[in-house]
Amino acid sequence: MSLLKKLAGETALYGLSSILGRVLTFVFLTPFLTRVFANDQAQIGIQSDLYAWTAFLMVIFTYRMETAFFKFGSDVKQRPTAYQTAKMALVGTSIILTVLLVLLAQPIANVLEYPDHAIYVVWFALILGFDALCAVPFALLRLEGKAVRFAGIKLLNLFIHLGLVLFFLSVMPVYFPDWYHADMGIAYVFVANLIASGVTFLLLLPTYFYKRPVAVGADETIAPPKFDKVLFQQMFWYSLPLVFAGFAGIVNEVLDRILLKNLLEGDIDYRLTQLGIYGSCYKIAILMNLFTQAFNYAAEPFFFRNANKAFARKLYAQIAFLFALVGCFGFLAVMLFMDIAQHFVAASYREGLVIVPILLLANLFLGLYYNVAIWFKLSGQTKYGAYIAVTGAVITISANLILIPLFMDWGYAGYLGAAWATLICYVFMVGAAYVLGQKHYPIPYDIVKIGSYILIAVGIYFLHRQIIYPFLSVVNPWANYLASLLLLLVYAGIIMLRDGQNIKAIIQKSPTDV
Repeated sequence: MSLLKKLAGETALYGLSSILGRVLTFVFLTPFLTRVFANDQAQIGIQSDLYAWTAFLMVIFTYRMETAFFKFGSDVKQRPTAYQTAKMALVGTSIILTVLLVLLAQPIANVLEYPDHAIYVVWFALILGFDALCAVPFALLRLEGKAVRFAGIKLLNLFIHLGLVLFFLSVMPVYFPDWYHADMGIAYVFVANLIASGVTFLLLLPTYFYKRPVAVGADETIAPPKFDKVLFQQMFWYSLPLVFAGFAGIVNEVLDRILLKNLLEGDIDYRLTQLGIYGSCYKIAILMNLFTQAFNYAAEPFFFRNANKAFARKLYAQIAFLFALVGCFGFLAVMLFMDIAQHFVAASYREGLVIVPILLLANLFLGLYYNVAIWFKLSGQTKYGAYIAVTGAVITISANLILIPLFMDWGYAGYLGAAWATLICYVFMVGAAYVLGQKHYPIPYDIVKIGSYILIAVGIYFLHRQIIYPFLSVVNPWANYLASLLLLLVYAGIIMLRDGQNIKAIIQKSPTDV
């Protein structure tokens, strides 16, 4: 099987869990919650706020030990020891951090402006603990190519979570009213998450007794797995710059929600309402993010497995090019049919749809960053990843602090500034990773061609939005859908005319897995 086809297959399997999860969130959970809380957007604001903080804490809980395991567990003979070392390290630190958060639940709730809901902090502490304990077992499944099992467990987690949300907020109020407490509101989503995370940990528990990689034959002798202090030090110092990079990356991804809550004017209910609108419309951009996440799940171990092969750098450049084409096509597919996509949030939230094209582009650039930033992981120069991410975080913070108040002064919603800050940050990070990569670990990316396809996609979107849509949406909505489809086909035609033969050659001549 060619390596590109293998990567595509693994992306599809990993995507089955991540993409289906995001799709069900997009198709079911977001519409469901925005309609359950149609008159109380502040509930969705609380959800956005707490999950933003959880993203920050998850970096601390795992301290990127799963990435260090990819690096040191790539050697099949060392893999059992690397796994045992990473696993035991996370067990110890997860217990300590979870207990600490539980003990400090009330002071933390006071700071977050939820003084009557300290139990939220307790629930999220347990969610973080379970998820951290699952990080390295999931990494093992990815490294050994067990995408089916990985996807199966992720999907079960998803269905448990969604099923419980539906039960708590739809079934229980009608059929079990004595059990239902209306004042809990969005907290039922948190309880569902906690139960799903606990079940996932139990399903992964057998991997805690892992002893040997499947790639090692029965006649080969390998040392029994144990916690290796020297190896842990190596793994820790390898991952430490990635912790800063990961923490800064989370700043880039979710700090806008925290800053919006604090920078917007008005009382806490109004600020949470605005945050709820922003968070709900942000989820439409998930349609780009889900592809990016699925790709990253498959690509990271794929890049490590093939790093020492002669064709690796050329292959990485080709993958980035194909990723950009698919991402641009996805951007257009969402934006040209926004009249349909908008129905996935309740009407009371749709004033925030203006952020969607900005955030779709931001997520496209985030995916490109995953491609062009792989060099510092492969070469062991992870400090550069920290430099880029920290600088990106500074840009994110500065841009939010400047743009949120600026857009409010101009009479627009403050969350427009947050969306633009996200895009500015990811454009910078792609540029910085590319420039530094060409100096330290050159990969022949065709940035001119990738950039031209992004500009063409944006141009087609503006043509539709500014000229075609205002006319056809009034004349006949179906004529607008037909025009949107034709524009999408035009973009596909441009790709085939310019690079059809090149794409065919890339796929047909892809190296085989040996």
